[in-house]
Amino acid sequence: MKTPKLILCAFAVLLFNLSVQAQKQSDKPRTKQTVTSASQLLPLDSNVIVGKLANGFTYYIRKNTEPKDRAQLYLAVKAGSILENDNQKGLAHFTEHMSFNGTKNYPKNELVNYLQKAGVRFGADLNAYTSFDQTVYMLPIPTDDQDVFKNGMQIMRDWAQEATFDTVEINKERGVVLEEKRLGKGAQERMQNKYLPLIFNNSRYSERLPIGTEEVLKNFKPETIKSFYKDWYRPNLEALIVVGDIDVKKVEQMIKNEFSDLKNPANPRARVDYKIPLINKNQFIAVTDKEFPVTVAQVLIKHPERKIKTTADLRYSMVRSLYNQMLSSRFSELIKQANPPFVQGGSSIGGFLAGLDVASAFVVAKPGELEKGFKAVLTETERVKRFGFTSTELARAKESFMTSVETAYKERDKTASDAFVQEYLQHFLEEEASPGITYEFNFYKNNIEGISVADVNALAKEYLTDVNRDVLIMGPEKDAATLPDEATVNSWIKAVQQQKLAAYVDDVSDKPLIESKPAAGKIVSGKKINELGVTELELSNGVKVVLKPTDFKNDEISFSAFSPGGTSLYSDADYQSASNASSLIGRSGVGSFSPVQLPKMLAGKRVFVSPYISERSEGIYASATPKDLETALQLTYLYFTQPRKDEAIYSAFITQQKAMLENRSSDPNAVFSDTVSAVLGNYNVRRTGPSLAKINQIDLDKAFKIYKERFADASDFTFTFVGSFNVADIKPLIEQYLGALPSIKRKEEAKDLGIYAPKGKVEKKVYKGQEQKASVRLVFTGDYTYNTENNNRIDALGEILQIKLIERLREDESGVYSPGVRASYSKYPKNRYSFTVSFGCGPENVEKLIASTLDEINKLKKNGPEAQDIAKFIAEEQRSTQVQLKENSFWASYLANQYENKEDPKEVLTYLDSLKKITPASLKEAANKYLSGENLIKLVLLPEGKK
Repeated sequence: MKTPKLILCAFAVLLFNLSVQAQKQSDKPRTKQTVTSASQLLPLDSNVIVGKLANGFTYYIRKNTEPKDRAQLYLAVKAGSILENDNQKGLAHFTEHMSFNGTKNYPKNELVNYLQKAGVRFGADLNAYTSFDQTVYMLPIPTDDQDVFKNGMQIMRDWAQEATFDTVEINKERGVVLEEKRLGKGAQERMQNKYLPLIFNNSRYSERLPIGTEEVLKNFKPETIKSFYKDWYRPNLEALIVVGDIDVKKVEQMIKNEFSDLKNPANPRARVDYKIPLINKNQFIAVTDKEFPVTVAQVLIKHPERKIKTTADLRYSMVRSLYNQMLSSRFSELIKQANPPFVQGGSSIGGFLAGLDVASAFVVAKPGELEKGFKAVLTETERVKRFGFTSTELARAKESFMTSVETAYKERDKTASDAFVQEYLQHFLEEEASPGITYEFNFYKNNIEGISVADVNALAKEYLTDVNRDVLIMGPEKDAATLPDEATVNSWIKAVQQQKLAAYVDDVSDKPLIESKPAAGKIVSGKKINELGVTELELSNGVKVVLKPTDFKNDEISFSAFSPGGTSLYSDADYQSASNASSLIGRSGVGSFSPVQLPKMLAGKRVFVSPYISERSEGIYASATPKDLETALQLTYLYFTQPRKDEAIYSAFITQQKAMLENRSSDPNAVFSDTVSAVLGNYNVRRTGPSLAKINQIDLDKAFKIYKERFADASDFTFTFVGSFNVADIKPLIEQYLGALPSIKRKEEAKDLGIYAPKGKVEKKVYKGQEQKASVRLVFTGDYTYNTENNNRIDALGEILQIKLIERLREDESGVYSPGVRASYSKYPKNRYSFTVSFGCGPENVEKLIASTLDEINKLKKNGPEAQDIAKFIAEEQRSTQVQLKENSFWASYLANQYENKEDPKEVLTYLDSLKKITPASLKEAANKYLSGENLIKLVLLPEGKK
């Protein structure tokens, strides 16, 4: 079971989480906002049936056949940690756990056991989360087996009011929840505990984190959690959402039969709608921790929340989305400077929590340059406040917005069921309108041109105010003495507000992407694989193309390419330049377009093209809509023939890398990760962690030369296309652009660098961090014979070991939250396999849990697996394969891997039949071979002082 990250994690996370915050806001056509002016209420999508039983229980039902023979069942409860009494802190979340540990019809762990037999994976499919104001249970269920679907509905009924709360199970689950809490301990939690009361304005939210307190989790009495369940798990606070390949009328009758007798308490407690009050003053806090690796500043300006309920609200949400998109683009340009003023920075307007929205700005500063970075971020928001956006920026933003909406509209009959579920969750839990994509598309199309620059510019003045502003500074403890105080930060803000500024200048190019089309090549041969609906082509320049048209999506084409070689062909001395070449060149624009001009030229197009150079190959990852496919192919042609190198991009990249390295050694997880990689790579220089010396080895000219070498010869490239296209229609484009790629007919193969995990038994302990928490990795490796039968055995063994470790380490011993098993195998450069067992736990339990893990492995070696566990694996594979075979993403990955590994692409047709060869005896043999322990690496992260 998972608990989603609190929204405040956005204010206390590391580099990449912060860097995407503003972008996330601009990616969404809709955000939670409204205006108070009167207008028409938005209608509810007519394709969903919404009803309410006499007891107040709400239901949403929608027929949707993506995927076929599947349904998503969600139970939403308007009860979370905010409703807990003082002696219940953490019990809303604990209640969620207990729903999986015994209900009226599924005692103890029978619920999980039953669903696994039906092909539903625990954690990956079957899941739940608890937040401040809500708890949500999710169950993807097959609908082609009426008994399974009926039992799925029974499970939802049990969750709604029939959890049993067996005292033995409660006491066993204490350890699991405490281990989940332990996983969250570290620098971010310690800092969060300091600043939460401030940014939550000392409201109830600051003392009701869903994970709860150790005191309560360890000591609460069963009656206390039962009281929470009785008070809040009641029909007038619950809703069932059913979306999938179903008979709507039958499902509605099932709901009436199953849920009408749910009872509300005789004297129900009032469900208080708690809020975070605005206090109409500014606040400041600076917090440090010795394990926090970067210096971060956040400015949060809070405002009353604005939800989408009316047509005026929906228009307002468009304005806000356009604002976020344009502001994000400006920050994207800023980071592309030769000497950017910060490592990352951004600003946006979005939802906060508990009745509030927020205008936020953040900066991840270069070491020692917080003032410079902070002022740079606020300067950009001040520039927008004074001068606004330009008409060309708005035109591009409108294009991009409508392209995104149009894509969703075109896919309206191919939309996955879980997307609809999320809409209806918001409708029930947040009372936000859900008019449906057809209504929204027409509304946006009819109203977007009426949005003016003045409309968007008004948002800056509305949201960027000088009241209800919180400033949060976070940094490494060693820098505590140099961090600013409130007066200093206020002086920085005042200086920005008083400085002279120039309006933004929009740097655009009106050139075409390609001035003139290249000389086209020809298709010289082709053949069909009718069983797969695949066509293979060879072009006159040697390029090979694999085409699989599908009808899984209406507006999606994915393609990729690979060629053998990669960084394996370069010396250790050149490795850093080689491994970073595609990142540097891919960010530098292409052809005559600079990195600033290219995104603007592509505005309004749904196209993504990215070159890569990995250890054993180089190639392209790409996607586009059918109408933008030619643009994607033009970009591909240019990345081969006219790559650019950009000194500013290079300088910015080096600056970022050095900044992230500055305090990396203070982060326990980073230190452990680097150690794991180094040990498994036998301390080869290509597997050890980053260092200043390695960064200094990255040479732009050398990287550019290597990039051009890797893409100088297309004759050994294989392209794979999957999606909504017609073979006859796509052939001319392939000849025009892929047929024109350079060809020198060289023969290359990737080199075997001899980098393999060490043989024998290896133990390595890392002592880092102040929290009483440990991380364990057990890695079994060795040589291998790569074939379908062995691959299936490894996959099955990995899944079964995962099942057994959940049962033993989590359910029986309560020693871990979520043990993981990763089984993998490779064909090149050498047939190899690995099993990695990983878990977090208390330092005092490390050896005990390792012993339990090895004991479970020994049972598999001695007795083989139980037949029912093999049945669970096969059921899960059957269910997941049935879905995957209707997904473009699966076919794109599968076909590319088969051709790169020189394997028969038709293997997928016999995959499910091949699983029938798996038996207890065959897996017993596999366990003895692959989990013998002859090559076993034990890696453990322990807190400092535990030596």
